[in-house]
Formats: sequence, C-alpha cells, structure tokens
Amino acid sequence: MGSDLEISALAINVTIPQALRWTDSRRGEEFTLTTLNVRLLPDGHVAVKAYGRPVAGGRGAYVSFPVPDRPELANLVTEAAGRAGELWAAHRGLG
Repeated sequence: MGSDLEISALAINVTIPQALRWTDSRRGEEFTLTTLNVRLLPDGHVAVKAYGRPVAGGRGAYVSFPVPDRPELANLVTEAAGRAGELWAAHRGLG
C-alpha cells in the first residue's frame, strides 16, 4: 500500500467562535454561520465553506455559504488545519 493509496477526501468541521460568526441570507432566509467545513485539496491548498442555522430558529436547509475574506477567519482555518494535522499524525489506530 503506502503512497499508492487513493485518499478521496480529507475534511474537518470547525466551530466558529461566537465573536467571529456572521449572518448571510439564502432563499429569503437569514442564517447565522456557526461551522466551517475545511477540505484539503489534492494540490495541498484548502477550500472552506460555512454552514449554520436559520436566525428564526428550526433546522432549516443544509446550505453552504462562502466564507468572507477576513484575516481572522483565514487564521482560524489555518490554525484548525494545523491542529487537525497534529491529531491525525498522533492517531492510535482502530479502537
């Protein structure tokens, strides 16, 4: 096996700290964005989308939103990706 293994996805979910959350609208409904989904792309870069809950309450639809170009959010993604790498590197195998 080794380097010829095909890994189809590496993704993490990151809770957005309260101070960094924002709202956005989709299909006439306003959402508070609370979670980032960060994916490692084959070229080593990351892609990120935000998900959240309707401001009015309820479950709402599972809808992705773009992440604003804000330095504090970029730092959150970078820190989370690094931390995820540390956790993966220290895994202990199947339970």
